Amino acid sequence: IPVALRLSGALDRDALRLALADLVERHESLRTVFAEDGEGAYQVVRDAAEARPELIVVESGREEVGQSLKEAARRGFDLSAESGELPLRATLFEVDADEHVLLLLLHHIVSDAWSRAPLARDLTAAYAARVAGEAPHWAPLPVQYADYSLWQREVLGSEDDPDSEISRQLGYWTGALAGLPDQLELPYDRPRPSVATYRGDRIPFEVPAELYDRVVALARERQASPFMVLQAALAALLTRLGAGTDIPIGTPIAGRTDGTLDDLIGVFINTLVLRTDTSGRPTAHTLIDRVRAQNLAAYANQDLPFERLVEAVNPERSLSRHPLFQVLLAFNNTDTAAVDGVTQLPGLTVSRATADTGVGKFDLSFAFAERASTEAASTRAGLQGVLEYSTDLFDQSTVEALGRRYLRLLQAMVDAPDAPVDQAELLDGSEVHTLLVDWNETVCEVPGRSVVELFEERVAAVPDAEAVVAGGVSLSYRELDARAERLAVLLAERGVGAERFVAVALPRSVDLVVALLAVWKAGAAYLPLDTEYPAERLAYMLQDADPVLLLTTSGLTSVLPEELAVPRVLLDDPGTVDALARLTTGRPLARPDLANPAYVIYTSGSTGRPKGVVVPQGPLVNFLVAMRDRFELG
Repeated sequence: IPVALRLSGALDRDALRLALADLVERHESLRTVFAEDGEGAYQVVRDAAEARPELIVVESGREEVGQSLKEAARRGFDLSAESGELPLRATLFEVDADEHVLLLLLHHIVSDAWSRAPLARDLTAAYAARVAGEAPHWAPLPVQYADYSLWQREVLGSEDDPDSEISRQLGYWTGALAGLPDQLELPYDRPRPSVATYRGDRIPFEVPAELYDRVVALARERQASPFMVLQAALAALLTRLGAGTDIPIGTPIAGRTDGTLDDLIGVFINTLVLRTDTSGRPTAHTLIDRVRAQNLAAYANQDLPFERLVEAVNPERSLSRHPLFQVLLAFNNTDTAAVDGVTQLPGLTVSRATADTGVGKFDLSFAFAERASTEAASTRAGLQGVLEYSTDLFDQSTVEALGRRYLRLLQAMVDAPDAPVDQAELLDGSEVHTLLVDWNETVCEVPGRSVVELFEERVAAVPDAEAVVAGGVSLSYRELDARAERLAVLLAERGVGAERFVAVALPRSVDLVVALLAVWKAGAAYLPLDTEYPAERLAYMLQDADPVLLLTTSGLTSVLPEELAVPRVLLDDPGTVDALARLTTGRPLARPDLANPAYVIYTSGSTGRPKGVVVPQGPLVNFLVAMRDRFELG
């Protein structure tokens, strides 16, 4: 957890070092390391005199400090008792004599986001005292983190006791999460890797003050919290994106249910799984009511540690995704302005700096914090949002679009709370234009010539270029044209012509390409037959299309229906081979017109008997020209 502060002015480094030591002495969690024996891991609280944190000083130019800060924020910890490393690391980047950036990096095992306020207050008090040459005068903390841990175990009781609090909460959660989907299907840009890397990035966005005021009003109307409205909007968005109607969303909860914990640095946070039902086309009012009822029940059972919940629910585990939920929603309702205010160190101007850890723990994380107005403390200035995402799965542009669509859906909910949320328009004007206009501007100039004519133009242009390769056989355009021309002449002699069909049952080979071109050169259309189809389907297609003849090979005759009187031309029969060799090209053939059929293709027949769909030469040319342009075939 990084806390980065930009310090402008005369910094007293010795006072800062002493203040850090005071901070670690005051909070046992910041001098806790971990050991392991045969019974498992256990904590070791180091003596304050032996746990004085080091202030690492790094000289960094103004241009380089951002990258240096990022690298330092991404460096991990070794919290084993043997290493001696504390869970708090302090690095001071010296930009010049009167400008520094202080990075306080805390391990999440001893701290949570709510710990930043007591950390800032205590560091400020200690630094102010040390600058004045004194030790800080603060009231002793009433409890330490170890006291809380023991108290929590006492309150929860034993799972062996059916009347204990932990047994009651386990019963609630196993029922509430029964049948939970293992994974939400979202519009990913890439397939989920088999093992998550947890690399991530983040984009900021804002909920404007006017919109947030209306969110608060809508929440008050439904006797809900603003968080519940934000959650309802997120669940509705995920449903609109294809995630289904059973939406599990994770959320952190502060866990500081006793006022004596407010001034303590430690991990009191727990993670709840909030399950939202978006089925039945609910209105915003209905969906918020559902969220409220579900959340209140979850809050009443918030003490069960998340890792124990995972064990109890026992979902299908995977190294590729987070268990129970993959989308997180966090709402920080602490006064962030107060946190900033207490960091005003004597003789220094303090502002926040950005320290990105480069981590994405979940597929998506929506985090919101209230912004206090500079005009009046009681006035809301909207929400500051951060959308963190897994770079394994998403591109930045996709996540930016998700943020915009979330805001539009939230706006639609407050504008028309009695309308079904699935009616909300998620696209802005430019996206609608792209969808309806840009992506449909497919008009291209289509030559008024058949496929045969276009092919023959290619033969004339590059006769010796390689045209087709299959099974170790290669033909140039000249050779392919000559073979197709001879076969076309043979087909014409056997009654093939315009508006007639020739069935083709050939393997993927040079002969297949020759056959299709030959059918077109003879002015006819082809009927493709897949010899892996059932015999009765092939028989139906042959009977329905009534082809003049069937082009195939001797090896495939056994799988084709014998009862139909369709003349067959076996391309590998010696007689056919000799006949083709004797034929000469250049004979006049009935070239197809653009309105003539090119082929007939049969539907799957899933709703009845298969139906033959005839595709004319003109649409085929249109399609091939489009494919040439789209795939840049040249």
